[in-house]
Amino acid sequence: MSAPFQKLPTWVEVGVIPLVNVVVAFLVAGLVVLFIGENPLEAVKILVWGALGFGEGVGFTLFYTTNFIFTGLAVAVAFHAGLFNIGGEGQAYLGGLGVAVAALALDRYVPWWVTLPVATAAAALFGAAWALVPAYLQAKRGSHIVITTIMFNFIASSLMVWLLVDHLSPVGSMQPETRTFEAGGTLPELGGLFHLFGADMGAAPANISIFVALAACVFVYYFIWRTKIGYEIRATGLNPTAAVYAGISTVKITIVTMLVSGGLAGLMALNPVMGDQQRLQIDFVQGAGFVGIAVALMGRAHPVGVVLAAFLFGMLYQGGAELAFDMPTISRDMIVVIQALVILFAGALEHMFRPGIGRAFALMSTSQRERVVAEEERS
Repeated sequence: MSAPFQKLPTWVEVGVIPLVNVVVAFLVAGLVVLFIGENPLEAVKILVWGALGFGEGVGFTLFYTTNFIFTGLAVAVAFHAGLFNIGGEGQAYLGGLGVAVAALALDRYVPWWVTLPVATAAAALFGAAWALVPAYLQAKRGSHIVITTIMFNFIASSLMVWLLVDHLSPVGSMQPETRTFEAGGTLPELGGLFHLFGADMGAAPANISIFVALAACVFVYYFIWRTKIGYEIRATGLNPTAAVYAGISTVKITIVTMLVSGGLAGLMALNPVMGDQQRLQIDFVQGAGFVGIAVALMGRAHPVGVVLAAFLFGMLYQGGAELAFDMPTISRDMIVVIQALVILFAGALEHMFRPGIGRAFALMSTSQRERVVAEEERS
C-alpha cells in the first residue's frame, strides 16, 4: 500500500483523492445515462432522494452501509500487511453460523443485550477460523491468499447449504433456514432514534449493529496505528524483506492479520441475521464481501475512509433501486455499471489524478510558505 508518489497529508489521501475519483466516475456515468436518452441531473436527483430524501430510504442506506463497513474493514486490515483477502463472502457466511448458534441457544432465556456480545464473539471467532487455513497456507506453504480465499468462498457456500438443509432447518420445514429467533435473539431497530428527528424509518431494517460497526472502526484504528503488532503489520506490507531483516516474523503477521480480517468479515453477519432476517438463511451476504474490496480501495484502507466509502455504496444500492423504479430505462444493470465506474476510478485508476493533486498541493504549500516569509520580512 506504499504510495509511489510524494507523501501527501492524510486528509488529502483519504478525502480529496477519493472525492476527485468519485466525481469523475459520476461524470462518466452521466455520459452513459445521457447516451441512453435520460437526463443525468434528473437521475442523480432521484438517486440522492431515494437514498437520503425520506426516512425509509435513509434506513436502508444505513443498513447497507453497516454491511460494507464490516467487510471494508476486513479487506483494509489485510491490505496493510500486503495481503489481498477476497474471502469476505465465505468468512461472513461462517460468521452468520456463529451468530445463529448463539441466538438459537440463548434467545429464549436471556434478553438481546446479553445475546449480542455472545453473538458478536461467535461471529468474529467463526469468521477468523475460516480465514485461518488460507492464512496458514500462505504463511507456511506459499499458497497465494487470493486463490485460497476464493476457493473458501465456494466451500463456505456449499457448507452452509448442507447445514441449513440437513441440520439447522426445523423439522417438517421445506425452507433452507433456521427457525425465527425469539426476542432475545433479535436486535432493536433504529426506529426510535429516527422518531427523535421526526422521521419514520418505515420497513427499513437498520438496527443497532451499526454502532458495532463504528466500534470496529475505532478498534481497527488503534490496532493498526497504535499498537506494536499494528506497526509490524504496516512494516510488513510496505517492505516484507526489510521487515524480515528487522526481526519481524512474516508468518506471525500473516496469520494474525488474516485472523483479524476474517473476524471483522464475520461480524458483518450481525446486521442481516440478527437485525434484519432474524434467522439464518442461504445467501444472506449478498455480495457484501466483494463490495468490501471496493470500499477498502476507495477508503485508502483507513477507517474514516472506509466509513465514507461504505456510505457512498450504501447510497448507490438504495438510491439505485429507486432510480431503476422511477426511470425504467435505467435498469439495475446500469446501477452496477455506475458502481463499477466508481470501483474503476477508485481502484484500478487510483493514481491517475494523484500526481496532479500532489503538484497542486505542493504549489499551494510553497505559496503559503512564501507568504509567511514575506509577512515576516515586512514585520
